[in-house]
Amino acid sequence: MTLTAPLPPTPAISARGMARPWAVFAGGGTGGHLYPGLAVARELARRGHEPATLHFLSARQGIEGRTAALEGFPATLLPGRGLRRKFSAQDLAANSRALLGEMAATGMALRLFARWRPAVVIALGGYASLPGILAAMAWRVPVVVLNVDAVPGAVNRWASRIAVATALGAPGADLPRAVLTGVPVRAAMAAIDRRPGARAAARQRFGLSQDATVVAVSGGSLGSRRINQATAELAHIWSAKPGAAIYHVVGHRDWEAFGGPRTDAGALVYRRVAYEEDMASLYSAADVAVQRAGASTVAELALAGVPSVLVPLPGAPGDHQGANARAMAAAGGAVVVPDAELDGARLSSALEALLAEPARLAQMGEGARALARPHATAAVADLVEHNAR
Repeated sequence: MTLTAPLPPTPAISARGMARPWAVFAGGGTGGHLYPGLAVARELARRGHEPATLHFLSARQGIEGRTAALEGFPATLLPGRGLRRKFSAQDLAANSRALLGEMAATGMALRLFARWRPAVVIALGGYASLPGILAAMAWRVPVVVLNVDAVPGAVNRWASRIAVATALGAPGADLPRAVLTGVPVRAAMAAIDRRPGARAAARQRFGLSQDATVVAVSGGSLGSRRINQATAELAHIWSAKPGAAIYHVVGHRDWEAFGGPRTDAGALVYRRVAYEEDMASLYSAADVAVQRAGASTVAELALAGVPSVLVPLPGAPGDHQGANARAMAAAGGAVVVPDAELDGARLSSALEALLAEPARLAQMGEGARALARPHATAAVADLVEHNAR
């Protein structure tokens, strides 16, 4: 992998010698923004585009700099971070620094595009996509917006006005030149096998008993303080519960605060990790998942047919996570617990009700699959190739 992270003061020198990008994926920062783009990049590589020409222009502060998610693709990680939606003196100062970082990142992107002149830019959404979109505008590079959320964020609403096309992950978003494709999902997620033999192998990979009732918990790539606290309380409540296992992906942000790894809690098997690269195997191993309701997460759960307890992120722009969760619940694939109501007791009650009815869990898996769009990644790749100059 050719990874320049973080960039030194002269990024033009750091990027020298790289293959000229055919496509630039602008954005990332979180798994919800990055992984759909990564799925499209892998599909383009499968079609014959050299991986070295599929370049990610992403966030230094994001998941890209802390994991191996971009292995196989070159990346340039830029400064900047998202704005806080609060107005204290501390938040205003942080926003001022964020804006300065975005300005610096845009200058770097403009200089890189002066040399690269890619055929197309795929905007992945969020603050991390802005420098690449602005550079594309300056150098007249066509932009394809990848909007995976049910309710578009501010950056995607603006970017879609100058884009040649917008790929929609879900119906309903009123954006110009939009094509309903579904949410691109990593090939490993699209190929999850939950038949008994594959589930047994997945459980062995995580050191979990074949007979255990497995609950997989994750609050996303950064983590969720509310879900983490509720899961820690759940582990205490279930400490005398034999035959149960919780695999808890804490996320990098809260890892130190939650005290590092755990392997047990009384009779309960309790695995606690900072980050899990192999979520496909975890979905295969799990009886039920507890997660936020980002578009990528919901799409993965649908393809895998995993029953879930979804806790939408409060304050998400346009309540897009609430919309995602309600769609999954309406299909019968999930139970929705509002963030404000989530604690260990509420989570225990929701899970106990599901785990007591294996037939209901099976029906929920089928309900989740009803929302799956298995050809979404290919549809977005088609849109990118069609609109590249």
